[in-house]
Amino acid sequence: MGKLIVVQFITLDGVVEDPDGRGGTPFGGWAMRYGPEGVAGDKFALGDIMSTGVLLFGRTTWEHFATLWPSRENDFAKVMNSATKVVATHRPIDPYAWANSSEIDGSLEDWVRATVAVRDIVVIGSGSVVSALAAAELVDEYRLLTFPVALGAGRQLFRGGVEVTLMSTEMAGPGMLSIYSTR
Repeated sequence: MGKLIVVQFITLDGVVEDPDGRGGTPFGGWAMRYGPEGVAGDKFALGDIMSTGVLLFGRTTWEHFATLWPSRENDFAKVMNSATKVVATHRPIDPYAWANSSEIDGSLEDWVRATVAVRDIVVIGSGSVVSALAAAELVDEYRLLTFPVALGAGRQLFRGGVEVTLMSTEMAGPGMLSIYSTR
């Protein structure tokens, strides 16, 4: 049996919006202030999950990543590009834009329940997908890379509150990787 893992870059005040600045918000780019090494590689300690699990994206995040990752050739990019990727969307995607990509057929919650019965699912970014899955109580774990900045503005991950158990925490580049269980 797998689990549903949400991974997010996050600020001290819980903001997850626009970490790379591509969203054009006045506060955007907060994660990139620490240079590319701050977000490079397997910062979320996913390891084998990248090859045995499935990456789940919302359409907007998938489209953004599909413009960034296919041309990259470092070791982590090779893992990202070869991973199985699934997109929650109401509009068709071009599955050839990023290798091993497909769309969810049917309801997001039904797909997650069926898939997590046999393998891990990792949700990267994708705020609306995370919100829907959290509301349906389907999130098993949050892996949060907290950057040492508080913005005072922006979309927060836990708008409605959540109770979690801290499983581990360690330095990861300029931030702290904390793993929380919801169970």
